[in-house]
Amino acid sequence: MNEETRAVYVGIDIAKAHVDVMVRPSGQRWRAAQDADGMRETVCRLQELRSTLVVMEATGGYEASLVKALHRGGVAVAVVNPRQVRDFARASGRLAKTDRIDAQVLALFGERMQPPAQPAPDPRREALEQLRARRRQLVENVSAEKNRLKQTTGVTRRSVEAHIDWLEGELARIEAQLQQAIAQNSEWGQQEKLLRSVPGVGPVLAMTLLADLPELGTLDRKRIAALVGVAPLNRDSGTLRGKRTIWGGRATVRTALYMATLAATRWNPVIRAFYQRLCLAGKAKKTALIACAHKLLLVLNAIVRHGVPWQPTYPH
Repeated sequence: MNEETRAVYVGIDIAKAHVDVMVRPSGQRWRAAQDADGMRETVCRLQELRSTLVVMEATGGYEASLVKALHRGGVAVAVVNPRQVRDFARASGRLAKTDRIDAQVLALFGERMQPPAQPAPDPRREALEQLRARRRQLVENVSAEKNRLKQTTGVTRRSVEAHIDWLEGELARIEAQLQQAIAQNSEWGQQEKLLRSVPGVGPVLAMTLLADLPELGTLDRKRIAALVGVAPLNRDSGTLRGKRTIWGGRATVRTALYMATLAATRWNPVIRAFYQRLCLAGKAKKTALIACAHKLLLVLNAIVRHGVPWQPTYPH
């Protein structure tokens, strides 16, 4: 492979104020400010390289602006799980940790593991995800204030009550915006109707799937279960047969799916029968619920794929 077509892997370690960039195989590196000018510089320099894949860790939001700028610049980006990178670093004998070293590890991770580049974000889906995240924050705040109210007396009680009223009003406003965003998109509106046709699936799970799992209906059974993190993983070694466990995946989707499964074990005839059968077979209740969540996800995946509403005998 000649130098012009040789793949280039770039690791970017992101801090609040700056980013460290490392390029493989050339060894080129630089630091840029985590602001508009710094991002512009980084994108321009990466655009000059050919066959480039940029690898960075999910950092809870610090990476979002740079990811958008790279997508706009036509640069392929993979945002990877920090735990995978740390395990890779330990397996490679790289135990020291600095911003520069982390950038080197990310570039090497990209070269050796070649994670898939993520598609450019859909602005409408981003807006939906932000609204859903804000709704979750408000729900948590309302719950915290109501718990606080139980312990509050005297002059501060009125303040807590007023804050709860404001939070509940803001929550209603955000939920109305969510419903409006879904209604204005014919595809999402149709998918929501399909999802809500399943007994046990409410608005929270439907909104979460639309915002955080756009792959629903496009992947096969094994891949969608692994993506969400409800696929049982083997823990076997030699003659030892360990417990099957779930790990990784998209936590927000898995949490919403688990809560919907609790309802489905009461109101969905297929999931209820499956849950009861597992419990009668001696499975622990939590194990049975995880298996039901896996089954419910597969049902939802099949319904969206085929565009047919829920039926008790629906194949999945």
